[in-house]
Amino acid sequence: MESRDSSYIFDQNQLHTFELRLPQASLDFLNADPMAEEYVEGELVFEGVTVGPVGIRYKGSVGKWVGCVGEGEIFADGGAKACTKLSMKVKINWDDPDAEFYGLRNLQFHSQNLDQTLMHERLGYLLFREMGVPAPRSVHARLVVNGEFVGLFALTEQIDGRFTRHNFEDGTGNLYKEVWPLRSDGKPRSNSEFYEGLKTNEDDKNLDMSQMISFAEQIATEDDGREVMRRWMDIEEIISYAVVDRTIRNDDGAFHWYCSTDEANYGSDCGNHNFYWYSNPSTGKVHLIPWDLDNAFENILFDANPVTPIADKWGETSNGCKGFAYGEWYLPQRSAACDKITYIWSTFEEEYERTRNEFLEGPFAKEQVDLLLDAWEQQISPVVKEAAEIHDDALRFEDWKDALDGFRRSLGHARSIK
Repeated sequence: MESRDSSYIFDQNQLHTFELRLPQASLDFLNADPMAEEYVEGELVFEGVTVGPVGIRYKGSVGKWVGCVGEGEIFADGGAKACTKLSMKVKINWDDPDAEFYGLRNLQFHSQNLDQTLMHERLGYLLFREMGVPAPRSVHARLVVNGEFVGLFALTEQIDGRFTRHNFEDGTGNLYKEVWPLRSDGKPRSNSEFYEGLKTNEDDKNLDMSQMISFAEQIATEDDGREVMRRWMDIEEIISYAVVDRTIRNDDGAFHWYCSTDEANYGSDCGNHNFYWYSNPSTGKVHLIPWDLDNAFENILFDANPVTPIADKWGETSNGCKGFAYGEWYLPQRSAACDKITYIWSTFEEEYERTRNEFLEGPFAKEQVDLLLDAWEQQISPVVKEAAEIHDDALRFEDWKDALDGFRRSLGHARSIK
């Protein structure tokens, strides 16, 4: 095990099995309130080798708990576990801060309960990566807990210091989670706001956040936004990000600006989520990293998700840049291009069109994607069937096959949209 690195864990040709072992009392504690996201101590068993102690907990956000806690309400605020599968996180360096497993310090098993294709994360992240965007690796994995097979999960790479070191020549810089450089009023974020989102170097006595702070201030104040953007970002990379994001309708990502639903502030106080920023100290560049793709692809044929649909096409704005209700549930959102950063990206029209053509003719070409989906379908079919035969609430094998057929049709439609 020690001679291998994380590439073995995220090998697309492998379907690994992981087992978690923990005292029954600890498992009962987790099951009593998954939304508490509290760690308990346990062990990880992989290919006959026991690793531990490790920390084990359930993980998620509002959407991840839908129907799976309490009495099965859509938006429960707590309660006991109600589904066989819930996303789980394993903290390898639970007891030893320097402990690693194949070069990793965290494992994340995503339930995919809302993705009947079981392909959103694996395909979505790979498409980003194929277009040169730094993004997590994701594969499928079997998960066993205390000897009982739980199901098929998406094993998706944690975005942390290990991730930055794997993806950047200098991975020692600062990583920020869900801190957009500009607020919805166009003003730059404060030092404290950037620090609150910091995920690396938090305890560094010589912490230097000047890169992100300067990027935000210059974007907010300088007139030539395109020149500022060229100074701070790899234009080819960020346009590739936008092309992939919009083509696969990653509508719960960085380009969906959700607004307040409170009566007093309805349609204002807007913000986005599901992204990271990395500032590279050697190159002086900042990089946007996608996160949480389980809702991607859903709205290609029509607005299937009542919460996530983005109303505007890339670069367009609506309602004078004020919040407006949209989607089945009429939730307020604001056009992404009302944000100065996103607007500047959208002005690189020639680059966007060229990159989109490269995407359609390359990684997203039908023959390329079909090869991947066919191989992955064959790889995970036995496990999908295994779960359906064991667990009453597992995805039915026939429903999964139907969802995959629909998925392929939606991808074809995505290629045809101008």
